[in-house]
Amino acid sequence: MTTTSTPAVPTPDVLGTPRQTERRAPRGRFSVGRTLKYAALLFFVVIVLIPVYVLLVTSFKGAGDASPARAWALPQVWTLENWQTAWTALSPAILRSLQMVVPAAIIAAFLGSLNGFVLSRWSFKGANVVFTLILFGMFIPYQAVMIPLNQLVLGLGIPSGVPSLILLHVVYGIPITTLIFRNYYMTVPHELVEAARVDGAGMLRTFWSIILPISIPSFVVVLIWQFTSAWNDFLFAVFFSSSQNGPVTLALNNLANGALLQNYGVSMAGALFASLPTLLVYIVLGKYFVGGLMSGSVKG
Repeated sequence: MTTTSTPAVPTPDVLGTPRQTERRAPRGRFSVGRTLKYAALLFFVVIVLIPVYVLLVTSFKGAGDASPARAWALPQVWTLENWQTAWTALSPAILRSLQMVVPAAIIAAFLGSLNGFVLSRWSFKGANVVFTLILFGMFIPYQAVMIPLNQLVLGLGIPSGVPSLILLHVVYGIPITTLIFRNYYMTVPHELVEAARVDGAGMLRTFWSIILPISIPSFVVVLIWQFTSAWNDFLFAVFFSSSQNGPVTLALNNLANGALLQNYGVSMAGALFASLPTLLVYIVLGKYFVGGLMSGSVKG
């Protein structure tokens, strides 16, 4: 006796509409394209983190264990001696770098905000020419003006070390800070400035009471940018400071040259110490940096 199977018949739902009793198979969560994308991202992350791995591993190796032949191997004996030696050598320079970059970043950001406001919302004859000349400073190579700049600083009687480096980073930071703030203020509604003018507020009063409170996103962007560029600078440090009054980049160079043939671990630990402040700044303020960029601080 044979039986015949009947095909699945749609069953009506509450509203009388036929409804299929069979369900579709669930679609895969990850497609081939998405898998390849994540694989490529993982590959580039590994490439970027390889130097960090070598730095970190070598910083815990002893003098005999830290060698190019064992760069990829884990330490035979883990030690903190390299970190102690590097901190002893770099801690005074790290303090001097903080004394330099903090006021340099704040002063350059404040001057850039003033310039950006005037050039964007308080127009005057020749404003575009002034803005072009300010931006021209961004494209002058430091090496081209280093000798006359050195003579100028010496002629003004500015002490070498932190004072002269603060002045130089403020001056060379004004073009980029002016550009960022001007582009950000171009997105501010004209009604705010016009309302302040109607109420009798002058340029400085309008800037202090109206514009400055809404400039936090751009200040975050500029402060992170200036802090990083001033902290990582080496050329100005070579010309305008010495090992006794210079920043951490100069001290790190002296440490690496002194330990190059003796212990790579000290150099690696010193490099990690020197890069730690900028890394912490990006970790703490990274989301605010991205938010400041997206809020119009780099829009033309």
